[in-house]
Amino acid sequence: MEPVRVPLRQPSHIHGARDNLKPRSAHICSTLVSSVLKKQFEKAVASAVKPLGRLGVTPNQVTALGLAVALVSAWLYADWDGDRRYLVYGALTILLSGFLDAIDGVLARGTGRASRFGGFLDSVADRYSDALVLSGITVGGLCSLPAGLLALLGSLMVSYTRSRAEAEGVEMAGVGFFERAERMIFLAACSVASYWWLHALDYGVMALAAMTHVTVAQRALHFKKRVEKT
Repeated sequence: MEPVRVPLRQPSHIHGARDNLKPRSAHICSTLVSSVLKKQFEKAVASAVKPLGRLGVTPNQVTALGLAVALVSAWLYADWDGDRRYLVYGALTILLSGFLDAIDGVLARGTGRASRFGGFLDSVADRYSDALVLSGITVGGLCSLPAGLLALLGSLMVSYTRSRAEAEGVEMAGVGFFERAERMIFLAACSVASYWWLHALDYGVMALAAMTHVTVAQRALHFKKRVEKT
């Protein structure tokens, strides 16, 4: 007579623990990927920005230049007047502004000029840059007014939720789909696509509006889970 085999069941709390590890593992992987890419970028440009420090260029000057380039980008969108080349130039200036925003921190650390005010100035300049570019696209009639306003609001709220959460001691790096770098690259890609298909930027801004608010929701849920554990 063959012995009866009773399947062993793991305690429910072990299953629950594994389930809880899944979203955390996904978040950790996302954060690690972002951190690795950031470190690789900083390593690649570190030697290139050192001469700027020797020339007396300060990180705050680079931050200001990035904001100025964003202003040029906004003007290109607002004043495109049917010339689709302006949309491609707008895309290039978005990417240039983002590049300058990325290297100001590298320059600050490489020259020993990192400061709390510099970090504050960088964050303020980023918000202005986001608002300028999306306002330019909206004023230029390249997207509907509701989509433009929702995208602008969502972009600002993505940044606000991170700063507010981190003020409470909850890390937000890598949380959500559309952080600032992704938003800039996405807008630049849509702008280039608009050279051939004008509606690409309109639909792109609508998608941006939706995804930024999804990101806000993701961060709100992440914050809620973290604070409820403490």
